[in-house]
Formats: sequence, C-alpha cells, structure tokens
Amino acid sequence: MHDSAAKGYFSLVRQNSNFRNLWFGQIISLLGDWFNLIASASLIALLTKSGLAVGGLFVVRMLAPFLVSPIAGVVVDRYNRKHLLIAADIIRGVTVFGFLLVRTPGQIWLLYTLTAIQLGLSGFFFPGRNAILANIVARGELGAANALSSATWSTMLALGAALGGFAAGRWGIYPSFIIDGLTFFLSAIFISLVRYQPPAAPSAHSTRAVDALREYLDGLRYLKSKPDILVVTLLKASMALSITGAFQVVQVAIAERVFVIGEGGAISLGVMYAVIGIGTGLGPIFARKLTADRPKDLRIAVVWSYLVAALGMVITAPLFNFPLALFGMLLRGVGAGVNWVFSTQLLYQLVGDRVRGRVFSVEFALMTLMNAAGATIGGWGVDMPTLGMGDLMWGMGGLTLVMGIAWMLWLVFRPAVAPQEIPA
Repeated sequence: MHDSAAKGYFSLVRQNSNFRNLWFGQIISLLGDWFNLIASASLIALLTKSGLAVGGLFVVRMLAPFLVSPIAGVVVDRYNRKHLLIAADIIRGVTVFGFLLVRTPGQIWLLYTLTAIQLGLSGFFFPGRNAILANIVARGELGAANALSSATWSTMLALGAALGGFAAGRWGIYPSFIIDGLTFFLSAIFISLVRYQPPAAPSAHSTRAVDALREYLDGLRYLKSKPDILVVTLLKASMALSITGAFQVVQVAIAERVFVIGEGGAISLGVMYAVIGIGTGLGPIFARKLTADRPKDLRIAVVWSYLVAALGMVITAPLFNFPLALFGMLLRGVGAGVNWVFSTQLLYQLVGDRVRGRVFSVEFALMTLMNAAGATIGGWGVDMPTLGMGDLMWGMGGLTLVMGIAWMLWLVFRPAVAPQEIPA
C-alpha cells in the first residue's frame, strides 16, 4: 500500500462516516481511560505506600484481558462486532462508578476486582475494534485508519494523562472516576451510529462451549501453521515484557519519590504519561512517511523501534533531572509507538477476516500477559532496597535491545513469505 493509493487522514475522517463515528467514540473513551489509570495508580500509592501494590494494579489490568482472550477471540469472529463494542462500553461505564466506593486500604481488593471486570471487558472491546476497522474502511484507507487510530490512542494518552494528573493533583482522585464512567456511555452512542453488516449471521454458529473452544483452537493452529504471522503477533508482547509493563510501575515511583509535583506526584505522573503519549503518537505518523505501508519497510522500521526505545531507557535511567528524563521517555514512546502501529499494519496485510478476531485476541492476550509479567518485576524491583530504579531501567533497555536483535535475526533467516497478501 503506497501513499498515492491511501487517502489522507483528513479526507478519511471527512468522507468515511463509519470510521469517523468509531474514531469519535475512541477519542472520548480513551480520554476517560487515562483519567481512570492516573486516578487508580495515585489512589493505591496514596492508600498503601507500596510499589508492589501499584504493580498489582497493572498486573490485574493486564491479566484480566489475557484470561478472557479464548472467549473474546471466538466471540469477535462469531457475532456482530458493533453490538459487542456497544455492550462492552455500557457495562464498563457502570463498572467504573464502583471505584467511588474505594476509600480505605482495606478496600483495595474492591478496586482490583472492579479493574479486573473493566479490563476483562476491554479484552473483548479492543480485538473487536481492531477487527471491525478493516470492515468499515476501504483497503486503500486501512493504513491511514490504523495510523490515525493508534495516534489517537497516543494523543489521548498525552491529553488524558496530563488532564487526569492535573485533576487528581488539584481537585482529588474521585472526580476522575465519574468522568471515565460517563465517557464510556458517550462512546457507545457514537459506535451505535456506525453502519456495519457482519460478515456472517450469528445464527450460523453453534452456541455450544465445546464448539467455541474448537474455533479458538483452530485459531491457534492457524498461527502455528503461519510462523511469520505468529512472530508478528509477538512483537507487542516482546516490547511489553522488556519495557512497557515494568516502566508503568517505575514511573509511578519516579513521580512519587524523585520528581514530585502535585499530591502524591500525580501531576508529574501525568506529565510523564503525556510525554510518552506524544512520542507514541508522533513516532508512527512520521515513520509512516518513510515506509508508506510497504511490508519490507514496515519490518525494518520495527528493528529501529527497539533501538530507539532502548536508547530512551538509557537516557532516562540516571534520573539527572526531569527534562532529560522526559526526553528519554519521549524516545521510549516513539519506539513503542512504531512497534505497535507497524505490527498491527502487518497483521492487517497478512490476516483475513475469517480469523482476524482470534488473531488480534491472541496478540492482545500475549501483550497483556507480558505487561503483567513486566509490571510484577517492576513492582518487585521498586520495593527492593538493594535495587535502584536506575538499575531497573538499565535492565529494561538491555532487554529491549535483545528483543530488537532477535527480530532482526528473524528478518534475515525467516522463511520466504508472499509480500503484502491480504487473504479473503
């Protein structure tokens, strides 16, 4: 897919009403999500004073989607994806209001439980949204739609995290939960305006659990038979393990202990999330000008994504001052963003609609599992008196470099594959 064949970002939003409504829903929902994350992390840090407890929040956020992935992938491929997205938004909105009940350290279990429900539903929502995207845009629009959607995630990370940190630091934590709940309902309204015809009627599928399990296993066998696609589905998981999972916990500790701005460092935490969001948003947009969605160039750019992310950790690790640390975090965001967007684009080019939901569900599950592992290690490391945050970040940068080398070796020695093939 070349730039000449792909519509520009503005024309895509202006001319494709289905994408526009899905995109507006994404903008609103993500704004609330980042309010929620900042508020949840700040609340746990405030009530428990424990890095491991904060790490537990990220573990729950990542394990919940992983546990529902066998069901989610089959559901996304079986049923009306639009209805699935609307239902997930409404139930998540109701769930988030329960966060208002968490007031004491003894109620942290409730926050974990509600987070598990919320993110478990996200395990249905995000693979469903990725799968439906290819159903509502033309092939020539897909690269722009994917890049714009991912850039929106990053932009709302920047804006939502900054506003969420400011709101929590200035007015307190609980208003953020109210805002998040309301955004889910508004997102559902926009998604309801999307005109979408499911590829297969729900009645064509068996409702037996054993048949659903068989379909999920068929998806895993599909990946096993396509090693190149399988390796691409591991790209986000590798970055999650090496950097993103652990750093989510480490940056909470940095905000709380090193660069403290606002109540419990909530404002500085929001600023860090914002800078990372800017990097993850702008990195893929500029890199796409060089790759033009060409499969070979996308793969090479992923190598560079690991190198840039590792360099970001090396710059951040000494924690000399806040501006320099933020620059390192910006580079870390650029690397992670390019990895995320380009691995998704490669899957769009390689995977057909019949199994797309299951493939994206497996990818999301692996990513969340590795994020959980990284968050666990990060929480443990932050609480270790003999292990500094700088040591953790040096280790994260080194592991990211190893992951990049592994991907580069795969590009050299992988079996030959057909270029830019989109199966039916």
